[in-house]
Amino acid sequence: MAQKQRTNQAITLKGSTALVTEFFEYSVNSILYQRGVYPSDDFRMVKKYGLPMLVTADDNLKEYLTTILSQVQEWLLSSSINRLVLAIKSIETGETLERWQFDIHTDESAINNPSLPGGPSTKGKKKEKTEKEVQGEIREIMKQITSSVTFLPILEEECTFTLLAYTNDSPDLPIPATWGDADPHLIDRGKVEQVRLRSFSTNVHSLEAMVAYRVGE
Repeated sequence: MAQKQRTNQAITLKGSTALVTEFFEYSVNSILYQRGVYPSDDFRMVKKYGLPMLVTADDNLKEYLTTILSQVQEWLLSSSINRLVLAIKSIETGETLERWQFDIHTDESAINNPSLPGGPSTKGKKKEKTEKEVQGEIREIMKQITSSVTFLPILEEECTFTLLAYTNDSPDLPIPATWGDADPHLIDRGKVEQVRLRSFSTNVHSLEAMVAYRVGE
């Protein structure tokens, strides 16, 4: 009963941040599995969003993702991050083969008054979303990621991946020593196709997703 009550309540800044961070955790795991970046034996099945999801059982990868997502969560809480990118690269050539991009938009009124869902004034705004409604939207994106194997080229070479976080330009934004300026890992113009995926939004954050992939020679 407590779970039902929680999922039907309007979402606060902290709750929204938790939902978005959790989405990144499961979406990154799903992409790495679906695209064969890691062996299928390295993943175990769990149920999430009403779907069977694959998550890594590799301790090194789990530690890496935990470290990355902990920082992403902090940046979400302070409205400092606007994009997360997962780039899949050829180990042999270093060339980017796929680029999964997640654009994050933040309702600043919710940042200014995080104690209230949707910010200091909800008058005239659209109906507040519940966690259950948001998870339904996330479920549709996860279905798209799973079905991506039907339109993305087969990755025949051994691959690795990189996660990139795009933050604002504030000089006061603390950047951990483990992070730094990085190559955006773009795919050469003329060799790229793009597919826009579904989006989802909470009362605080909205997220738009797309995947770009290399085609031809």
